[in-house]
Amino acid sequence: DRMDADRLRRYREYLDYHEGRRGAPPARARERTITFNYARAIVEKGVSYLVTDHHPTVTPAAATAEARAQAAEATRLLAETWDANDLARLDVETEIDTAVLGDGAFKVTWDDIEERVVVTAPDVQGLFAWWHPDDIHRLRRVASRYTLDAEDAAERLGRAPRSTAGRRPPRVDIVEAWTAARFDLWMQGELVESRANPYGAIPFVIYPNLPRPKQFWGISDIEPIRGTLEELNRAYTQLSRILELSGNPIADLENVEEARDI
Repeated sequence: DRMDADRLRRYREYLDYHEGRRGAPPARARERTITFNYARAIVEKGVSYLVTDHHPTVTPAAATAEARAQAAEATRLLAETWDANDLARLDVETEIDTAVLGDGAFKVTWDDIEERVVVTAPDVQGLFAWWHPDDIHRLRRVASRYTLDAEDAAERLGRAPRSTAGRRPPRVDIVEAWTAARFDLWMQGELVESRANPYGAIPFVIYPNLPRPKQFWGISDIEPIRGTLEELNRAYTQLSRILELSGNPIADLENVEEARDI
C-alpha cells in the first residue's frame, strides 16, 4: 500500500489533466472557469499518427522450402493471435494510457479452455516491479493488484473471501506476484495459491513512454505541457468573463418608480 506513492500520485494528476479535472484557474464565488482540454487533444492526435494498421510477419531463417513453410506457419499463428485479441484496438488503448501516464504494459498468458494466447493491457496503476540492481531493464519480480467482485473471485479461485465482522465484502483485493520461477496469488492479504510459474518467465511487458534517466518508469506526454495548459485555461477563463460582462452591461434607469414604467 505504501510502495511507489510518488509514481501513483503522478498518475492521478496526469489523469486529472487528461480528463479536464485539473489545469483551470481556481473558481471564485459565482464565477465559472474554462477548461480547454488541450492535454487530451495532444494525446489523441499523437496516438492517431503513431499507431497504424500493421500485421506481424516472419522472415524465413534460410532460403529453403522448410524454412519458408515454418515462417508461413508462424505468420499464420501470429495473425490468428492478432485477430483473436483485437490487438489493433488494444494498441490504441494502450498507447493512450502510455502517453497519459508515462508507462504502459501488456500481459501475455495462455488460456487452457480456449487453447489460445491471450493478450491484455493491465492498468499500470496496479503494477509494481522489482528489477536487478545493475540492470533496470531486467525484471525479477512483478506484482499486479486489482479488485474483483466477491462472486467472481470465489468462482475463479474456488473459495469465498473471508468474512469480516460476519459480513462478506462485496469486492476483494487480488494480488498476483510473478517471478520467473514462482506464481503467488493473494486475496485480501491472504496467500491462497502458490505454485511454479508455468511459463518459466514473467508474463508482463512493461515499457515507458519516454524513460527517465537511470529509472525504470517513464515520463508522461502531459508533463512538459502542464504549465502551458494552465496558462491557456487562465487566458480562456479571463476572456470568457470579459465577454460575459460585456454582454450583460449595467443599465441605469431614470424616473422609474414602478416595474411597469420600465
